[in-house]
This record gives sequence, C-alpha cells and structure tokens, in this order.
Amino acid sequence: MTFARQDHESGLDTLPRMPSWVTSARSETLEDVAFLSGAALGHLHLVLGREEVPQTLLRERLALRAAEACVTLSGRTERAGELRDMVNLLRPGDLPGPAGETYLAWRRAVERAVSVKALGRALPAVDLGQIATWLDAGNGAPLTRAAVVLDAVLTEAPRAEVPALILADAALAQALGWDHVVPLLAAGLKRTDLRKRGQNLRLACHRAVTASAVEATRLAVDLARRAALLKGVAPKLRAKGAGEAVEVFLTQDAVAPGALPLPDRAARRLCDRLVDLGAVRELTGRDTFRLYGV
Repeated sequence: MTFARQDHESGLDTLPRMPSWVTSARSETLEDVAFLSGAALGHLHLVLGREEVPQTLLRERLALRAAEACVTLSGRTERAGELRDMVNLLRPGDLPGPAGETYLAWRRAVERAVSVKALGRALPAVDLGQIATWLDAGNGAPLTRAAVVLDAVLTEAPRAEVPALILADAALAQALGWDHVVPLLAAGLKRTDLRKRGQNLRLACHRAVTASAVEATRLAVDLARRAALLKGVAPKLRAKGAGEAVEVFLTQDAVAPGALPLPDRAARRLCDRLVDLGAVRELTGRDTFRLYGV
C-alpha cells in the first residue's frame, strides 16, 4: 500500500460515526424523540459536509431506498432490483409503469437543487403553485416543518403519498440549509403512520428520521470507502474514456455498459475489469442486461 493510499484511508477513518446512544436509546415522549432526531440529523449534516462522501451517489441510493419504501406502502411487490431494471433498461418510447414512475420521481427530486421548479419536474402532475403552497405550510424547527408539510398534503390529497413524502423531505432540506433533497422520511414511516395527524404524525416523523439518518450515515461511510477504492484503481485503466466512465459510476446508483462513454465492447470489458479489481459490483446476477454500481 502506498503512503498516499494510507493517508486517504486514514482520512476516511475520520468520518464521524453516529453516537451509539442515538441508536440504542428508547424514548416515548415527543421531547425525547425530538432530541434524538435532532442529534441524528446534526450528525448526518456533518457527514454530508465531508468531501470524501460521493454526495450525488449517496442521494441516488437514498432515492432508490425511498422509492422501494413508497412502492411497498402502495401494496406493490417490486423491490430495488426490479426498480433499477425499470428505469435503467428503459428504451425510448417505453413506459416505466407505476413503480418505475415512483422511482423516477424520487430520482428527479434529488438530481437538482431544491426549488419549486425542480420539484415540479419530479412531480409533473402537481401544479407548481400547489407545490409552493404546500412547501410554505410548515414553520418552526426543521422536522416540525417537514411533518406539517406532510400533514398538509395528505389531508388535502390522502392518496398522494409520493408527492407528500418528497415535499416533506424537500421542506426538511430547506430548513436544514441543504442544497438538495436527501430522502429520509419514506424509508422510516409505516403505512399506519401516514394516517396519523398532528402530534402523532410528528412523533412518527421524528422516529422515522432518526432511523433513516443512522442508515444514511452508514451508507455514506460505506460509499466513501467504495469511491476511494474506485478512484484508487482509476490510474490502472487504459481504455480511452475510462476517466469519464469512473465519474459516471461515482454519480449513478446503477449503470448499464451502454450508458458509458465508450464503444459497447470496450464498455463491457471495462465493467468486467472494474469488477475483477473489486471497484464496482455487478448488481443483477444475470448473464445479460447487466447493471453495475459502486
């Protein structure tokens, strides 16, 4: 191992870990769960500020997680692998289906900086004026604001779970000063939670965000290590366009060889080479129509 590699891994070791008392504490009152969610969000905020963390890739992975949770909440059976196929193997003119649309909505929600226009792109069926009104519904502390937005959307449109959760996460991001939506609420809420209102819904949101912030922190640390490994093997890649291909892997959850800036055969060889080096993983387990990711 070179000294440069040692220094880089040492840098990764300084990524702050979530305190054990956040993950182990049990609480029942709104005050207690609010304290824990604030601690978890504060810790995640520190992690998101570290340059070692591949921010775009982290948001993509969290978007997939949120989409899977929303699909489950709707009673559908599609899971992460199927959602990846629906979107990444989509051909021009094909429709992604309801589950694929949910995944696309979350992906679009995290792609651009938070704004009414960007959220309108993620939620084309919702009027921009309505999006602005709902986002302005919340006030107070960040998670209180997010819970009020969630409450407002579901009260007015009880079946609009996906828009409600996206807008609640957007309100949370704005309140915390984050540039982009970081999906947290959907993965931590149960279907019964979405029927709650007022303080009961806020309580559920605090618990959901605590659990999701813990998982997001773990994912951020893991992706930082994987990204460092990919960057470390990049100089060994001789294919023309390999550098641009590495950047694609560092920003996208799953990549089909055909999406890389290389001829088809060269792209497939590069993916196989990266798998052999342990820098990326084949995500499908198939012999054809494969997808790869960090």
